[in-house]
Amino acid sequence: MLKVAVLVSGGGTNLQAILDSVDKGIITNAEISLVVSNKPGAYALERAAKKNIATAVLVPKEYDSRDAFGEVLTEVLQKAEIDLVVLAGYLVILPKNFVKAFEGRMINIHPSLIPSHCGAGYYGLKVHESVLKRGNKVTGATVHFVDEGTDSGPIILQKAVEVLEGDTPEVLQKRVMEQAEWIILPKAIDLIANNKIEIRDNLVRLK
Repeated sequence: MLKVAVLVSGGGTNLQAILDSVDKGIITNAEISLVVSNKPGAYALERAAKKNIATAVLVPKEYDSRDAFGEVLTEVLQKAEIDLVVLAGYLVILPKNFVKAFEGRMINIHPSLIPSHCGAGYYGLKVHESVLKRGNKVTGATVHFVDEGTDSGPIILQKAVEVLEGDTPEVLQKRVMEQAEWIILPKAIDLIANNKIEIRDNLVRLK
């Protein structure tokens, strides 16, 4: 049974999609063992509490350095014997020591079709604002492994979403979540939990 930690910063809609997918049997051979937030008041923590899932709050600015924060974050996850880290709207620049500790065992959901509208500064509504500004007709979401770059790790899954005339960033954000993020993130977790993917030549391949 794969032990999963979900790292969040806000409402936890992706976390809820993961929890629902476990309940429905869409995610198998995995359990959500820990939810970690960088914000004490994040509603995602309440979602976890309703499922009796252990939670932790670690605020980066309370530590002397990024490395010190990374050491504590790593220690918390290792103590919980976490096998897979899922970044689900975790708006924190990850310390390098933490990324190294979970190399090949950490994934992220990004609300665009990487390599478009990604990298430093592209998060939340900023991604959807960029999509609309460029006049894209199609956007979507990407699940990828995390490396030391920004949105640069091997891609696991992508799903396209149509951009409609009259979309606002908020409307488009909601559609991307409903039609892509909440579908491919649970699917990626299930693939990993059941050992159905491998990385070769920095590319993810289905077994």
